[in-house]
Amino acid sequence: MALSEQEILRRQKRQDLMAMGIDPYPAELFEVNVTAADIEKNYENNKLDYKNVSIAGRLMSFRIMGSASFAELQDSTGRIQLYFRRDDLCPDEDKTLYNTVFKKLLDIGDIIGVKGYVFTTQTGETSIHVTEFKILNKSLRPLPVVKEVDGKIFDAFSDPEQRYRQRYVDLIVNPHVKDVFVKRAKIISTMRRMFDEKGWLEVETPILQPIHGGAAARPFATHHNTLDMPLYMRIANELYLKRLIVGGFDGVYEFGKMFRNEGMDRTHNPEFTSLEFYVAYKDYEWMMGITEEIFEKVAMAVHGSTTFKLGENELNFAGPFARLSILEAIEKYTGVNLAYLSEEETRAYCRQWGMEIDDTMGKAKLIDEIFGEKVEANLIQPTFIIDYPVEMSPLTKKHRSKPGLVERFELFVNGKEVANAYSELNDPIDQRERFEEQLKLAERGDEEAMAMDEDFIRSLEYGMPPTAGIGIGIDRLTMMLTDNSSIQEVLFFPQMRPEKKQELSQEADYEAIGVPKVWVPALQKMGFVMVEQLKGANANKIFNDLGGMRKKLKIDEKMPSKEEVEAWVK
Repeated sequence: MALSEQEILRRQKRQDLMAMGIDPYPAELFEVNVTAADIEKNYENNKLDYKNVSIAGRLMSFRIMGSASFAELQDSTGRIQLYFRRDDLCPDEDKTLYNTVFKKLLDIGDIIGVKGYVFTTQTGETSIHVTEFKILNKSLRPLPVVKEVDGKIFDAFSDPEQRYRQRYVDLIVNPHVKDVFVKRAKIISTMRRMFDEKGWLEVETPILQPIHGGAAARPFATHHNTLDMPLYMRIANELYLKRLIVGGFDGVYEFGKMFRNEGMDRTHNPEFTSLEFYVAYKDYEWMMGITEEIFEKVAMAVHGSTTFKLGENELNFAGPFARLSILEAIEKYTGVNLAYLSEEETRAYCRQWGMEIDDTMGKAKLIDEIFGEKVEANLIQPTFIIDYPVEMSPLTKKHRSKPGLVERFELFVNGKEVANAYSELNDPIDQRERFEEQLKLAERGDEEAMAMDEDFIRSLEYGMPPTAGIGIGIDRLTMMLTDNSSIQEVLFFPQMRPEKKQELSQEADYEAIGVPKVWVPALQKMGFVMVEQLKGANANKIFNDLGGMRKKLKIDEKMPSKEEVEAWVK
């Protein structure tokens, strides 16, 4: 592993601290009795309460000014300025703690604990006058230093791939990112509190399942060695939750991870979080009302209002929401009524509109594709799309008054589906026939068709009461409530391709562009571990840095000329 100059220096400082008898990674606890946010909010009105504070966090900046210095400490709630004075830290003759440890061996990114008292500087900034400090963790990698000058941000840690891959760094240097995940937690806790108040039970169901069911999606497959059988990571928890309704629970819910082995884009991640809940003796009409209540409450919890901005749109989560049948919605935005068209006639329209389809798709699948292509993007305000064709919904009760349809709705907001709900199918004979229809689709090549689940049918044969159920995508809901257009922004650790390992150039590669062998170690220590990195680099800076590196590495060789260095970078 090639280390940068900063990484080498920090490792040396670690060694220096240990040589002085200072453990840079102490095991004992450090008592914290205040936070940066607490001081910021309450100090002016309660100054006597802040005469003996103890706080810990990460050093984010230094201003060393001889015998006194300022620094900035960041904890989980925000930042606070620290004031260090040599004679307070080192009242005796030995000034090593300040002159060496603080001034020379601490770096931005180190975690320290400090004790002292809060005061206001002459410039009016609330600060902590430090009387004691302790190193709690020596950071061996430099943080990206985000600079702000006249309100403009420079050198921000803003590359999405770096941010998602190194979320821990993102959270340190972009503290506003934490707010997204605080709001995400608030969304979940608001729902959980609502469900608990209604007397529904939070449960856990299997993630590894012998049959992938409950949704139309491609699963991840694995193999259990002891049982010598295939298993699938769940694509939904629906069928297990409904088994619990059969077992006698009136209402159950689960916040759980789902896994679908499908494409990735700004609204899809192969691992995502869904809420599903099922309530006995209810139907999809009742569920629409409960869904409106949920969305109102989470909007109030996050924004203090049911209206909020999402991009250029202002959304309103106050019910009642608009309602359209799926065929009405398609006719509204295409002018075509698909209700009485055959599969081939429907396919012809798809081809006319230039849609990508294939012969494995039945009419229901084609309708789903048309809806996604022609309708979804128009549904900005919360809209219930209701009453789907029976072929599209193999787990849904047939409509009580509309032949060929089922009692199902999906909720769309800002052009995306965020919820899917049914009057649940509880007729075991009908359910078996629906599964058999899915098997026929699978035989035609539909990889998302559902599998036959004999145990689930057996449970229905014991009797499941009339039930309403729903699944709500927590990630997409969080995207909307935090004004984010990418699902990666609301997942701590989204799935990504493997990180490419940096390949190191060999000495011969440097020599090929005119770099003498003796200067190769110096350039590599300066961070130019690949010759491609030299191209277009600042020749003057390289020349100046080489002078310092020549002394550090004790290179007994005449310095190259500026002209020679310029030739390297061309």
